[in-house]
Amino acid sequence: MNIVIFGAGGRAGRRAVAEAHRRGHRVTAVVRDPARHTDLAGAQVAAGDVTDAAGIQQTAAGHDAAISAAADLSVPPHDFFTTSARALATGLAKAGVPRLVLVGLASILPGASGAPLMDEPGYPNEYRSFYLGHAAGLDELRANDLDWAYVAPAGDFDHAGAPTGRYRIADHGDPASRITYQDFAIALLDEIETPRHHRAAVSVREA
Repeated sequence: MNIVIFGAGGRAGRRAVAEAHRRGHRVTAVVRDPARHTDLAGAQVAAGDVTDAAGIQQTAAGHDAAISAAADLSVPPHDFFTTSARALATGLAKAGVPRLVLVGLASILPGASGAPLMDEPGYPNEYRSFYLGHAAGLDELRANDLDWAYVAPAGDFDHAGAPTGRYRIADHGDPASRITYQDFAIALLDEIETPRHHRAAVSVREA
């Protein structure tokens, strides 16, 4: 497959590039500054802005599917995630790319109580504006016709753990859950190769 990956220079994006390359796919890795990402082996690196629908259309043309792991901490979260969601939906549709898989955030998905994890007692909320920005971006996706999957770790990423090569779908969010970026990337690419979740948000955890 031809896969375009936005936000390819970040932790999740880099692992997605590596996993796609490992599986034999052709990858276009989109970053803001290609000169800073010359080490994205096995990918064609391209400059791009995930909030620019016209640029997305041009870059994504000829691809079979897209992954977005993009974030910009210099922009208010609500503005970035809503603008990027609209731009991706518009640009990918015009480019004829039918499938989008996004790297999501556990905080906005249901916890054990059924309420969003960020609203459960004791959940840390110092980054609540970031959570709400993600939630607003997800609402934008729900308002369009693109086939998307919003994939989040059930809790957070394990930055230093050893990958297992496995994962499982979580019943609900769990603040104690950790999954490596490498294992998370397997879940992302599985949703590209064999889509199981359509216009839906799902969390994954360690196997």
